[in-house]
Amino acid sequence: MNHDYVEKNIGKMLLLIVVAISFGGLVEIVPLFFLKQTTEPIAGLMPLPALQLEGRDIYIREGCNNCHSQMIRPLRAETERYGHYSVAGEFVYDHPHLWGSKRTGPDLARVGSRYSDDWHRAHLLDPRSVVPESNMPAYPWLQENTLSGELTAKKMQVLQTLGVPYTDTDMLGAAEAVRGKTELQALIAYLQKLGLLLKLKR
Repeated sequence: MNHDYVEKNIGKMLLLIVVAISFGGLVEIVPLFFLKQTTEPIAGLMPLPALQLEGRDIYIREGCNNCHSQMIRPLRAETERYGHYSVAGEFVYDHPHLWGSKRTGPDLARVGSRYSDDWHRAHLLDPRSVVPESNMPAYPWLQENTLSGELTAKKMQVLQTLGVPYTDTDMLGAAEAVRGKTELQALIAYLQKLGLLLKLKR
């Protein structure tokens, strides 16, 4: 094919670009659907309990994933600061995944159990009371809003159709597990479970 002809014909050039990108994407992405390390959960991974599931939705609603990634790259500078690098098997049950790419604040992939519930409570209600240089906004309404649990079982049911192994028992007790709890409690419960299954071995 004449090189000049392609460069001067925008329609043909766009078509060839789309074909090249599509082929490259297929070659890179399709094999991942058949690798055990990307499709099977790591040992001990369980679906989020009801309160943590609601906390995750609050995390998304408040845009926490816009400033905090949950993906530690396999680089020494990252693993020294945050802990074991992230692996695909940790996120098998996440819909959507919250890896992110922007770090206005620190990565939260291994934040679970690093701080106490009281620390998280103070940090979410008044970030500068525990981190003076923080530019994170406060979230005072989280301690005022309470959960009804009305839709929790429905959320589990939808996730079940996506392959998350929730049981009928999980769904039956979901509303009761969250009813009357504050959004602050739910969000802290979610943060406290992040990254507990993989810890950096020094």
